Amino acid sequence: MSDKSVQKKKYILETARTVFMEKGFKDVTMKDIVDACNISRGGLYLYFSSTKEIFLEVLQMEQLEADDVFEKNIPKQASPADILALFLKEQKRELLSKKPGLTKASYEFFFENREGGKNNFMKKQFDSAVLVIQKLIEAGVDSGEFYCEDAKSAASNIMYVLEGLKIAAQTRGISEAAVDREILYVMQGLIIEE
Repeated sequence: MSDKSVQKKKYILETARTVFMEKGFKDVTMKDIVDACNISRGGLYLYFSSTKEIFLEVLQMEQLEADDVFEKNIPKQASPADILALFLKEQKRELLSKKPGLTKASYEFFFENREGGKNNFMKKQFDSAVLVIQKLIEAGVDSGEFYCEDAKSAASNIMYVLEGLKIAAQTRGISEAAVDREILYVMQGLIIEE
C-alpha cells in the first residue's frame, strides 16, 4: 500500500471513529462514513467492505493509541505499584471523561456480532489487560509491595470492577468519589500494611 493509501485509510478510520462515537455502532451506515469523510462510495469500498470491518480496525487503532499513551507515561524506575496506580488513574480519567467514547458502540457491536472464542475482540482485550495486571501483581508480590495468593483472580477482579464502572458511567453516570472508593477497595486488597 502506498503512503498516500495508508494516509487515506488512516483518515477514514479516524473520521469513522468520530461517527461511531456520535451514533454508536448499530445506527452507522457506510453512507454515514462516506458523507463524514467527504469521499465517494467507491473510495470507501476500496479500503473497507462493511461498517463491521471499519469498526474492528477502529477498535484496534484505539487500543494501540491507548497502549502508547500509557507506556509513555510510565516513569523509568517505576515500581509495580506505581504502574498499577498509573493504570488505575488512567482508567479513572476515562470513566469520568465527558468526551464521547466508543463504549456504547462497542457494546452494540458485540451484542450484534457475538463472535465466540479467539475472534472476540472484546474478550481478547479483557484477557490481555488481565494478563498485564496479573504480571504487575506478581512483580509486586516478588518485590514485597503487594500481598496476593492468586494474582490471576485478583487481576480479573480488577478488570470486572472497571468494566462495571464503565457500564455505570455510560448508563447512569458515576461520581469521582464512587470511582475513588472502588479503586481504593481494589488496592486495599493488595497493599501490605506496614
